Amino acid sequence: MFCNKINSLVFLLFPVIVLNSCGSKLQHQTETSALKEFPVLTVEVKNTSLYSDYPASIQGVQNIEIRPKVDGFIEKIYVDEGASVQKGQVLFKINAPQYEQEMRTAAAAIKSAEAEVGTARMQVEKVIPLVKEEIVSSYELETAKFILQTKEAALVQAKASLVNAHINIGYTTILSPVDGVIGGIPYKTGSLVTGSSLLPLTTVSAIKEVYAYFSVNEKQFLLFSETHAGITLEDKLQKLAPVSLILPTGVKYKEKGRVTTVNGLINTETGAVSFRATFPNALGIIRSGGSAIVRMQQEIPNALLVPQKATYEMQGKRFVYKLDEKNTANSTAIEVVEGVPGDFFVVQNGLKAGDRIVASGIANLKDGIKIKATTTSLQ
Repeated sequence: MFCNKINSLVFLLFPVIVLNSCGSKLQHQTETSALKEFPVLTVEVKNTSLYSDYPASIQGVQNIEIRPKVDGFIEKIYVDEGASVQKGQVLFKINAPQYEQEMRTAAAAIKSAEAEVGTARMQVEKVIPLVKEEIVSSYELETAKFILQTKEAALVQAKASLVNAHINIGYTTILSPVDGVIGGIPYKTGSLVTGSSLLPLTTVSAIKEVYAYFSVNEKQFLLFSETHAGITLEDKLQKLAPVSLILPTGVKYKEKGRVTTVNGLINTETGAVSFRATFPNALGIIRSGGSAIVRMQQEIPNALLVPQKATYEMQGKRFVYKLDEKNTANSTAIEVVEGVPGDFFVVQNGLKAGDRIVASGIANLKDGIKIKATTTSLQ
């Protein structure tokens, strides 16, 4: 009888236990399905490259202003703006008739001086025997010799004037001092030009190599000094990896360059330090006066990378949402290498390899919220 009552009780309780068990599973499934789904990234150590971009101005290795050394009118222009020229090529012809007249005058002065020298020499030769025969005193001979020296000096001066006239005539033909590219030509044929004219006739830019000038702030300069190999600054520059040039079109210039010099002074107005990179430009693609971006690259071994979209900033600090073993998102402060363009940050402090973080969509997260994790990886 007692056993029958127990069996009846067990029979009655069994459905309740089954119902409670099913209800618990159903509730868990409902809670799980209600959790928001987020991509989750496991932080890994990887070798990576960091690059920094700096606006730069382009200058030819030589930018030579072409100015006339004599006054006159432009008779002929032999080149056009933007033309490539060779050293010694004729650029301009200046009409300066006054120098042609000076040359004719100097030539005539030479003939006159030569005649006077001849007359003075004859006088010396005439006096010499008279002195020997004591017909005239030696004073007469010395006087004749002094006159001859004076006439010879006048001849030398006349010849020098002719040389100067020839030089001035030579200045009327203006040649290119280097291989390069012609800049603007503000004057036209017939224009009066002088050595003191405000504008040069043109500018010849030697651009087989070009300089890219860029600046970094004082903090970046100190980081450069601390993080790059080498003892002295010159040693660091020699060991620095080649740099790239990003053209205004956004295309990377195919030739690599090198940072060759650093200004010895910090600009007191801007707090910046000026660098100069040199790039080959045999085809003349890059022109003096242009702009570009210098990209410096640095290899970093064993770096912890996180997507920039996985971080947010608050009160000057940067945070990520790190997950615990129960997939609860916890706001965690991190330190990263600042000022690096691209889609990723290099983490210096706050995370370690193996930590899991929410990779994106963090605008919809709050600290302490449990999520449904979906595994993702760095792209």
